Amino acid sequence: MAMKEIRFGIIGCGLMGREFASAAARWCHLLDLEFAPRIVAVCSRTEASMEWFQDNVPSVRLATTDYRELLADPDVEAVYCAVPHDLHARMYIDTIRAGKHLLGEKPFGIDLEANQAILKAVRRNPDVFVRCASQFPFFPGVYRIGQWIREGRFGRILEVEAGFWHSSDLNPRKPINWKRRITTNGEYGCMGDLGMHVVHIPLRFGWKPKNVRALLSKIVSERPDTEGNMVPCETWDNATLACEVDTKDQAFPMLLSTKRIAPGHGNTWFIRVLGTALSAAFTTQNPKQMRMLPYTPGGEQSWHVIDVPYQTAYRTITGSIFEFGFSDAILQMWAAFCDELVNGPNMRQPFYCATPEETRESHVLFTAALESQRTGQTVWTSEEQGGDLLGEDNENDR
Repeated sequence: MAMKEIRFGIIGCGLMGREFASAAARWCHLLDLEFAPRIVAVCSRTEASMEWFQDNVPSVRLATTDYRELLADPDVEAVYCAVPHDLHARMYIDTIRAGKHLLGEKPFGIDLEANQAILKAVRRNPDVFVRCASQFPFFPGVYRIGQWIREGRFGRILEVEAGFWHSSDLNPRKPINWKRRITTNGEYGCMGDLGMHVVHIPLRFGWKPKNVRALLSKIVSERPDTEGNMVPCETWDNATLACEVDTKDQAFPMLLSTKRIAPGHGNTWFIRVLGTALSAAFTTQNPKQMRMLPYTPGGEQSWHVIDVPYQTAYRTITGSIFEFGFSDAILQMWAAFCDELVNGPNMRQPFYCATPEETRESHVLFTAALESQRTGQTVWTSEEQGGDLLGEDNENDR
């Protein structure tokens, strides 16, 4: 089988940039694919953060502190960009205009206005393939729930709950970083940082909130900086969003939550779908298990706990008896991105990475959540909030 090589540049050489490089190095773990990424260029504001790539990724031939130099490199076909939220609009738009395919990190812009500008660039450069990173739906248990949704096996949906919780911020002595400052993280706080992972599955299957009542919490008011001085923590630590979903077929409540301070949760993503014919729940706390309750009228109502075998969207060398983990989800997500880039609608399996349009819907929701918190009211997530993506350029778009 002839192998198509996709030459990537990485902008942002932190944790997630290294995860992508690790996934690319493990590409032989995947079976029967006709495409593979090759990392040829990296960019970071600090030279020290690029040393790991130069030491461990022999295909890297360009290491630069200027992302524009990377974008000008004709050998770079696609870019993975993992930078603070305040840099999304400028770097994503420049990447798209440079004709480079893009997998960007959430939330795809620090606010709704920045997201609109990015999507405007996407619309005006239709030959550039753009997606947003979200790896958790590629866990086998979640992937199976997605299959059941597509097959209509839940019957009438009664309720949906999804969330992403972790607890490292429970430690008040944890040093402050860019995610705790509005100028770099944005006013969404934990919603912008974690929320795309939570809404990816609901939005993909048409469960778009028509309104939201938000309860947002600021728990740790200050943290030490690098010199030990206590400085303000400006962003929301936890968020709980109570939403109504009203599709053409059914209406139901949906509870979405993002938490940086959730005691006991190291890094937990979960989803629970209750239906009249089937209910199911999965959490990354127990990645080999899922709960399901099939129901027929008049029958017993009994939850079943089953082991979820290592059956993935893209076949691997790993046997089904083994456990699936975070690095496996990253690899599967990257396979989906490359598959859709190469094969378009003829990709090997149906679940694709989060789209720019889905990021827009998340921004409309989070913007409404901020208004709900401010007013104490339920706020409608009307289509008009998203603005005209095809409107005229302004100076900020150039």
